Amino acid sequence: MKKIVALMAVAFAFAVPLGGCNMMKGAGQDIQKGGEKVEDAAKRRQ
Repeated sequence: MKKIVALMAVAFAFAVPLGGCNMMKGAGQDIQKGGEKVEDAAKRRQ
């Protein structure tokens, strides 16, 4: 469980700055896509 939380934190830390050029709507979409990738990675680890 700790590994999944750490993976999510790292993914979030990288996703936010990479999407920083977008406005609020674009940033929200970028965060959502980052969250989907974290979910996919967590499902593969199970």
